[in-house]
Amino acid sequence: MSSRSALRPVPRVGSRRRSTALLATGALLCSGFVAVAVPAATAAPAHAGAPAAYIANSESDNVSVVDTATDTVTSTVAVGDRPSGVAVTPDGGRAYVANRGSGSVSVIDTATGAVTATVAVGDGPFGVAAAPDGDSVYVTNFQSDSVSVIGTATNTVTATVPVGAQPNSVAVAPGGDRFYVSSASAVSVIDTATQTLIGTVPVSRPNGLTVTPDGARLHVSSQNAGVVTVIDTATRTVTGTVPVGNSPFGAAGSPDGSRVYVTNIGGNSTSVIDTATGTVVDTVGVGSTPIGVAVTPDGGEVYVANSNSGTASVIDTATNTVTAVVPVGSGPYAVAFAPAPASSSDIDVDVTARPSLGILVPYLTYTVTARALGPDAVATGTVTATLPPGATATGLSPGCTTATGTVTCSYGTIATGAAASKTFRVPLHLLSLGTVKVTGTRTASSPTDPNPANDRATATCTVVSILLATCA
Repeated sequence: MSSRSALRPVPRVGSRRRSTALLATGALLCSGFVAVAVPAATAAPAHAGAPAAYIANSESDNVSVVDTATDTVTSTVAVGDRPSGVAVTPDGGRAYVANRGSGSVSVIDTATGAVTATVAVGDGPFGVAAAPDGDSVYVTNFQSDSVSVIGTATNTVTATVPVGAQPNSVAVAPGGDRFYVSSASAVSVIDTATQTLIGTVPVSRPNGLTVTPDGARLHVSSQNAGVVTVIDTATRTVTGTVPVGNSPFGAAGSPDGSRVYVTNIGGNSTSVIDTATGTVVDTVGVGSTPIGVAVTPDGGEVYVANSNSGTASVIDTATNTVTAVVPVGSGPYAVAFAPAPASSSDIDVDVTARPSLGILVPYLTYTVTARALGPDAVATGTVTATLPPGATATGLSPGCTTATGTVTCSYGTIATGAAASKTFRVPLHLLSLGTVKVTGTRTASSPTDPNPANDRATATCTVVSILLATCA
């Protein structure tokens, strides 16, 4: 009997049967998850300042997008057959999803939630990882004993790298010069410059793996041994093991490198490892058959994909307690995060004028309004009004100052959908007869204004005499 025919099917959440066999004899599961970081058609905007979690649902052939600020699914996107791995490019622009049942990778535009490309790779693609520069994505092909390298500029396979038998998880070194692949009985080390295998490290049934932020150590879950194996990446030697739970599978490290989180599929738990001491400091009960795991970019939460529960458990890293359980699709396998979207607020500038005429000190009153159109509130803003040559300004609102030919007004917080106004006067005299035009321009604001088209407005008054003027 060949090694392929000796494989037995992955446990199902439902009764559906498919032809792809993905487990080596004696192993419970083999998959790949990397914490690196959509609706049927359109993705809902992510909550400002919070990353979005992308969860690949193997049994429902889709990806759930979770707003991590509210721990709710905001959208779902259909992908290929049996998605089992997901990674997001460092800029957060695209999510790459490995479809192990269809031998392909779906490319999701995270802004629109649309699948913009489908890339054919090897047989049984499982794990996915993105290079730190975002130029390449690495995909393990479980049944082809290889890794496909996808160039993100063209979304085409640029290289195929032979590795060990039944490769599943993949992780990239922080410097991008190496990537690591867990296979049936070893971890393969690949040089990204040459796309060649440069070494292997024997490990008992390795699955999930994660590299420390300094690139010095690799933590690998050893499923059959019930431990996490620690590898020195410089010497490519095993330096220790950490006993964890029953059948450890996924592995993810905290951004500061102080913790590694390992899912135990046989114990429905997640082990928390202190990397300084090499010991388990806590064990957190989660859902049934936890597989994929990822840590939020700020290190505050851990998301665990519970395959047989159809949920994601959210662990608070400060207390190591589950603070939320998010229903997702069927058979969730892998988790990755898109970076928090940059805050932005579109300021719409408006300028209006009205005359106040008479024999005693006639003047025009100008009102400069800043309106916050969103998506986020305005924290601070500055609008500078340009006066006609020779004109001066008086009666300024608080927060406004004047210099030769200009009035500059500063605005504090403006809630989304709200507006704030400042006023000043332009005194009239005989030399003011004719057109008096004032233009207001947004000159600074926080957060970033994404739409400069509405940053300027003008109000014009026509002065016939100190007793007659019209403004528009």
